[in-house]
Amino acid sequence: MTHNHRHAPLGADLAPEMGAAVAAFNSAVFTGPGDIPRKYRELIAIAVALTTQCESCIRFHTEDALALGATEEELAEVTYIAAAMRSGGALVHGMKALSVAARSNMQATRVS
Repeated sequence: MTHNHRHAPLGADLAPEMGAAVAAFNSAVFTGPGDIPRKYRELIAIAVALTTQCESCIRFHTEDALALGATEEELAEVTYIAAAMRSGGALVHGMKALSVAARSNMQATRVS
């Protein structure tokens, strides 16, 4: 089965050795041997692409996932998983902000 990971991202004529290495790496990651089935590798890639907001990655990995039998329901679940992960980061960083505020308030109280 063909896949969207067979080409270097910048084309073959610009830094060809590096481009070939990137293409080989991507091909190995997505189509090489491993315990995670290919469809699930693509679904994981979609979730990551949704959090990094890489439009090309979303398109290519979705095309490959669909070709491997992914359903719209799986794509919806992956979207919610990505949203939960992204919001989790905001919550944790919000707790860090509150911790800074608490320390600042404690220092302000000591100064007064």
